[in-house]
Amino acid sequence: MDFRLPEIDLVIFDCDGVLVDSEELSCRCLSDALTRAGIEMSTEQALECFLGRSTAAVLEYCRAAGRAVPVNFLADLAGQVRETFRSQLRPISGVAAILAELRVPYCVASSSDLDRVKFSLELTGLAPYFAQRLFTSQMVKHGKPAPDLFLHAAGRMGFDPRRTLVIEDSISGVTAAKAAGMKVWGFVGGAHYRLRDGSALLRDAGADRIFAAMADFWTEG
Repeated sequence: MDFRLPEIDLVIFDCDGVLVDSEELSCRCLSDALTRAGIEMSTEQALECFLGRSTAAVLEYCRAAGRAVPVNFLADLAGQVRETFRSQLRPISGVAAILAELRVPYCVASSSDLDRVKFSLELTGLAPYFAQRLFTSQMVKHGKPAPDLFLHAAGRMGFDPRRTLVIEDSISGVTAAKAAGMKVWGFVGGAHYRLRDGSALLRDAGADRIFAAMADFWTEG
């Protein structure tokens, strides 16, 4: 390793798209669920609208568009996501090695619900690295891009937001971290950035650094 974390006491990892390569899978499921509900939306559009956002943001989008979804929409979506994850979800390449090497406290702060975060981490073998240090949008009033979740996570972990580093893959997540007064690195190694310029998107959102492979985590750039 030739790069040390810059005056950092805590690292907060987003889950989807940073720890597990799930964003494209979950947005494909969301596109299918919305289409079944009579709301046409492609996977690409779902990524554009909801990357890094909670299901509450999906429901708000539908309400604002005057389109009602079935009462079982979220339950059916969650079931489809679980089945897709069981067969296709993988950890982000190299992330386990980073977690094993970190010598400062770290945790997860995710827009997904707690059950899905636990399921994803257990499925990919990453759960032992985090134990109960899991924080989700269910725990705060306002999810990303508001700073509430990151401030909540830092507070519960007992660290100053100004000495906290966030690893994020979405515009909403980068925006939330910067609003919380934290340093943020944008990760663009997930499958959902194969056909999009994630570097430009996250840099424009305010990311302090961009990297595309976990192998580069410790490399200054």
